[in-house]
Amino acid sequence: MHHPTSEAAGRTPSASPPAQWAPRNTPASPPVRLVRLLLIVAGLLAAAFVVGLLPRLRERRAVAGLTHELSVPVVTVVSAAPGQAAAPVSLPAEIRPRREASIHARATGYVKQWHVDLGAGVTNGQVLADLDTPELSQELSRAEAAVREAEAALDLAEKTAARSEEMRKVRVISVQESDERAAEKTLRAAQLESARAEVRRLQSLLGFARLTAPFAGTITARRLEVGQLVNAASGTELYRLAQTDSLRVFVRVPQTLASAVATGQVAEVAFNELPGRQFPARVVRTAGALDPGSRTLLTELELPNPDGRILAGGFAQVRLRDAHPEMPLTLPANTLLFHNSGPQVAMVADGGRVALRPVTLGRDLGATVEILTGVTPDDHIVLNPADSLADGAAVAIAGTNATPPRPAK
Repeated sequence: MHHPTSEAAGRTPSASPPAQWAPRNTPASPPVRLVRLLLIVAGLLAAAFVVGLLPRLRERRAVAGLTHELSVPVVTVVSAAPGQAAAPVSLPAEIRPRREASIHARATGYVKQWHVDLGAGVTNGQVLADLDTPELSQELSRAEAAVREAEAALDLAEKTAARSEEMRKVRVISVQESDERAAEKTLRAAQLESARAEVRRLQSLLGFARLTAPFAGTITARRLEVGQLVNAASGTELYRLAQTDSLRVFVRVPQTLASAVATGQVAEVAFNELPGRQFPARVVRTAGALDPGSRTLLTELELPNPDGRILAGGFAQVRLRDAHPEMPLTLPANTLLFHNSGPQVAMVADGGRVALRPVTLGRDLGATVEILTGVTPDDHIVLNPADSLADGAAVAIAGTNATPPRPAK
């Protein structure tokens, strides 16, 4: 027979406890998979926020920069350059020998003999001609006789003065007479010296009866014949001697080029009779002042002529290659601004700021204008500046990577 009570009594203590024993307030821990899912979702949201925000920030910055660049005008700049110098001009010149002398007679006489003719080369001291001077020879003979006479008179005066001095000591004659004898001695000595000086003068004149070359050169003129009477007082030229191994070239430089001429400059000399040939010459000296009549500077050049190809006394054309006047700076005509204060240019200074600078204008050359003062070759001048361009305005130079200046906050 089955007894339920006995079955209940027979249960072991290891059976599960009653339900009222379990804790009531302990929460259940979330699963690990759910936590990972939440972290992934949060990361995706953060990445999407960053990816969406950065392009907007970049676009906003680009728009701000583009707006600033569009607000700054872009200009083209040029630099002032020296004006183009004119080609060297040919100036007329006169050719002269390096040394030239006109030989005259210092003694009056007849041409006895001449030794060199036209075109002959002579050396220094060479005899050119001999003159016969009979009158001068006679004058020399009389002068020599006067010397002998003066010597005899002086000898007598010296002896008389010596005896007078002895007689004065013994008081045979007076002191007055002794002094007169001494003065006579001094007078005779002076007369002797005068006679000797006359002899020396005549001897010198007689030496001029022989004409000699004062330097080596070429005889360019002979104007005497045998038997011709030569009068020293007439000043007739008998010979002309020239040294032509080196020539002197005289050119008158206009006032516009005078300041550019300097000693040592090289020039070119051309002759119409020698077409296609140019001879080098060198500036050796200038007059140092302008001729008030022609407003030109007389300039002398040295032209070597060792072979005698160039004939002295002619005309030539001289070209001064290095004689260029200092040219003013030039700018394009469309860089100028005309305001009430006068002509100005817009210069881009450091930092991209405009500086209006007054200038002094020179000649108007059409496309360009000479600028006398106000700019330098290193300045950057705005091309085609707007009339509204103000001093201190910010600009950007075309073709450069320079960042336009930021406006002041």
